[in-house]
Amino acid sequence: MPHREAAIASAEGTRAYIDEFVPEDESLLAARSNAYEVGGAIPVDPVTGAALRFLAAAIGAKSVVEIGTGCGTSGLWLLRGMRTGSVLTSVDVEPEHQRLARAAFVDAGFGSSRYRLISGRALEVLPRLADGAYDMLFCDADMQEYPEYLDAALRLLRPGGIVAFDGALRADGDGDPAPAGPAHGGPAHGDPETAAISQVREQVRADERLVPLLLPVGDGLLVAVKRAA
Repeated sequence: MPHREAAIASAEGTRAYIDEFVPEDESLLAARSNAYEVGGAIPVDPVTGAALRFLAAAIGAKSVVEIGTGCGTSGLWLLRGMRTGSVLTSVDVEPEHQRLARAAFVDAGFGSSRYRLISGRALEVLPRLADGAYDMLFCDADMQEYPEYLDAALRLLRPGGIVAFDGALRADGDGDPAPAGPAHGGPAHGDPETAAISQVREQVRADERLVPLLLPVGDGLLVAVKRAA
């Protein structure tokens, strides 16, 4: 086998092993199946979910906000990483997605005191949440609004808190992560979602209030820690 083909095969085998390293249980598989059936809710993949659980556990998260329920998939991963007695606030515009998320949480054994589901547009809900009161904010909804979610995160997170964006390596038409638009040193993009993702990547990387990291899991997970003042 030529060296390049061997390298590709090795990379694919490694990726498959990583994907299966933290398997999903029946509750997560059911939540994922519901998301696919209802449509319009793309659940995080298992590796991204495991990363979210790890991050929540690493900082001892007690209060987390997620934008986009994924019908409960991401919420289950987050809840399993959060501290005992913690509360997950999940925001979504689709009542059916929230109904299925609630069913997933109940099925996994989480009582109603462990989560609150808020129906509405994130940009209308986030201003009502308290400043500096949250340990983590996970964004997996309208990608065009990612830059505005980042602004909200800087207000909502405590020092040491984490913001995370799913889909951060969304590719352009050439299969490469799209660079930022003209205002950020790159070409313009016809796809508003791709342009917004590019913008938020550059904002996170350039903001001295944040410690950034771009993880090659799923479609890319952009994370950043809010520095202490």
